[in-house]
Amino acid sequence: MGRGDCPEGAARPEERTTMAKRNKAAEAIVVEEAIAQAEAPAAPVEVHAEVQADNAKANSVVKTAYKKRYAERAAGAGLKRKAAQRSAWDWLAQNIAGECLDDKDRISIERFLALLDANGVDHSRWTNRNKGWEGRLRMTGRLALQRVVAEAMLLKTADGEEIEAPAEWVAKYAH
Repeated sequence: MGRGDCPEGAARPEERTTMAKRNKAAEAIVVEEAIAQAEAPAAPVEVHAEVQADNAKANSVVKTAYKKRYAERAAGAGLKRKAAQRSAWDWLAQNIAGECLDDKDRISIERFLALLDANGVDHSRWTNRNKGWEGRLRMTGRLALQRVVAEAMLLKTADGEEIEAPAEWVAKYAH
């Protein structure tokens, strides 16, 4: 079976959603965001108040200009979720969110590490647990995962599902 072939009964990449689903609430979010992205132009929404407060904090590794850009891009596209307003919200970010975020858009470190393990990303040396460690782990892990997924053209979930990466995303991140 070739890379683009699917086993009988499996959804082809073009038939799958862009975000892995964990529960009915996550499925509803996927549908809501797909509709918001499909509508042209999307009705802008307010930047979430918590995101605005976080963006105002100066003690972050992420530059304020990037944080504002992420929030404005997501709000302009009609995406209300805090997770969308705190990241580039590309294909990988959406899949990580589907796999690792709870219903309050907080990352489950356990599920994130399981996702890294499933894709062969060695996180054993990232042991610093000082203030802000979750954010550093999330960002460093995303960058390492991004490289592995771009090279394999495939994201493996912790429960064994394999999601083919879109060609345009692979082209942007493959080295």
